[in-house]
Amino acid sequence: MTSTQENAAPEHRAGSARVVLAGGGTAGHISPLLAIAHAIREEREDASVCAVGTASGMETRLVPAAGVDLELIGRVPLPRKPSVDLLRLPRHMAAAVRQAGRILDSRQATVVVGVGGYVCTPVYLAARRRGIPVVIHEANAKPGIANRVGARFAAAVATAFPDTPLRGARVVGMPMRREIATLDRASQRAAARAALGLEPDLPTVVVTGGSSGAQSMNRTVEAIAREVGEQGYQLLHVTGRGKELRTPEGELLRAPHYVQTEYVDGMEKVYAAADLLVARSGAATVCEVAAVGLPAVFVPLPIGNGEQALNARSLVAAGGAQLVADAEFTPRFYRDTVAPLVTDAARLDEMAHASAAHGVRDAAQVMARLTLDTALD
Repeated sequence: MTSTQENAAPEHRAGSARVVLAGGGTAGHISPLLAIAHAIREEREDASVCAVGTASGMETRLVPAAGVDLELIGRVPLPRKPSVDLLRLPRHMAAAVRQAGRILDSRQATVVVGVGGYVCTPVYLAARRRGIPVVIHEANAKPGIANRVGARFAAAVATAFPDTPLRGARVVGMPMRREIATLDRASQRAAARAALGLEPDLPTVVVTGGSSGAQSMNRTVEAIAREVGEQGYQLLHVTGRGKELRTPEGELLRAPHYVQTEYVDGMEKVYAAADLLVARSGAATVCEVAAVGLPAVFVPLPIGNGEQALNARSLVAAGGAQLVADAEFTPRFYRDTVAPLVTDAARLDEMAHASAAHGVRDAAQVMARLTLDTALD
């Protein structure tokens, strides 16, 4: 194929929307991608939708399971420090751009939507060569490299958080699954607590470090678990896979009104059951608890580039959540802050209202309309 042919935009059927979504690697990218994909199909049944990812990401499992076609290209990490990978970057990037271009051509794409991750940069560059408009959604308060690159020439840029430093961005919130976006916590509380093995009427705190768990948070819960039964509330502890708490004899740790589980399938059940959530402040978690009006104590991941603390900043400022550093989430902090808060109904009600006022439930639909308008412009 000559360069003229490769860079030429394919002819499109008038009035059709053929959407290629790029993103992957982690659930933080895949979840909003799938929410946008489903909202596009709901908005316009004749729209063609597919996703582009890499063979090493979670998208190979999650995207097909959600009923969305998946195409794969090579993974091109963008090294942050001088290394052999940096020397190989131009060659690997050029190959991935060619792969992405073939997908855009075969799908006759009229718009590309990117949500971040390594896969996005070559797809953005291939789209630019063909004159295909790019729409970007950035989930984190601190944008990733791929979206910083793509935002320079994107037709539209949307963010989940205010003050995300991307030129021309508009705040739309976080695209999320319909089960969460439409959740009525009060009406689902009893069923959720029953499903999770909890008492129906006790104030409830849920502590979770995510599906992989957080050992530092687990150690703090282990230290206070036997105190819960005396304090008039119950604790659901989502330990993470393979990180369950055990006694010195190897038995699962048990205590009155303390329930542990490695994993919960469907976070909407956790959000409905809880009066207070203690969790990491990944972008999706922060936006979801705000959308459903759930008070939270956030314990940002202590590694990385600090984006988790930034993600929580606006909700904390609004009064819907509290923030504590991982090193400070100690048994003493739990006893002094979390335990009194979960039984303070008036304070929780204030936080719930502040959280709900800050939350956005229709981001997926907004992104779908933005995408379709761009595709058919």
